[in-house]
Amino acid sequence: MSDDFHKALMSLPEEFRRGLRDITPLSLGVAVYGLAFGLLAASQGMNTLTTGLMGALVFAGSAQIVAVERLAADAGAILAVVAGLALNLRIVLMTASLRSELSGRPLWQIQLGVHLTSDENWVLMHATRNKGEAAGYWYLVGGGTSLIVVWIISTALGAAFAQSLPDLSESGMDFAFTAAFILLLTSLWKGRRSFPPLAVSAMIAASCAWLLPLDPSWGLIVGALAGAGFAGMQHHG
Repeated sequence: MSDDFHKALMSLPEEFRRGLRDITPLSLGVAVYGLAFGLLAASQGMNTLTTGLMGALVFAGSAQIVAVERLAADAGAILAVVAGLALNLRIVLMTASLRSELSGRPLWQIQLGVHLTSDENWVLMHATRNKGEAAGYWYLVGGGTSLIVVWIISTALGAAFAQSLPDLSESGMDFAFTAAFILLLTSLWKGRRSFPPLAVSAMIAASCAWLLPLDPSWGLIVGALAGAGFAGMQHHG
C-alpha cells in the first residue's frame, strides 16, 4: 500500500509536490483553526457529516465561521449566507489575478484551481515566486489540496469530539494560524512602494468597521478593493 501511494505521489507534477510540501506549516495552523470551527459548528447543532461536507463544498474558513456566527446570533439563514459571501468576495479578486495560470487549461482544471484557491496557497505561490523559484498552477493546487484535506478532517473531528475538546480560543491556539499567515505576508513586501496600498486598505477597512452600520466583513471587502485600486493607480501612474 505504501509503495503504491509513493508511486502515485511521484507521478504527480513536481510543482504539485512542492506546493504540498511547502504549505505544511500553514496546514498545521489550519488544523487548529478547523478544530475551533468544528466546535462552533457543533454548538449550533451541526453534526460531523454536515460539518465535513460544508468544509469540502464551501472551503472558506473565515466565511464559514462568519456564517455560523451569524446563525448563532439569530440573524437568520439568509443574512448568514450573505455575510459569508461578502467576506469571500476577495477570492474573486484573487482568482482574477490567476489568468495566466488558468488560461488554456481544461474546464475541470480551471474549476479545480478556483475551488482550491485560498489566502494561504495564493500568498505562498507569490512569495515563492518572489524568491525566484517556479510556482504556477500545480504549485497552487498542491498547496490547496493539502489545505482542503486538513480542513475537512479537522472540522469534522472538532464537531465529532466537541464535548471532550477544550475551547481553543481560551489558550490562544486559534491565533497560531493567523500569526503564521502574517509572517508569510511579509515575504511579499517589495519596499516602500508596498506601504501606501496597505495603509489605504487598512484605514478604509477600519473606518468602515467603526463608522458605518455594516457587518465588519464588508469593511474587509471595501478595504481590499480600495487598496487594490490604489495599487493599480500607483502602478500605472
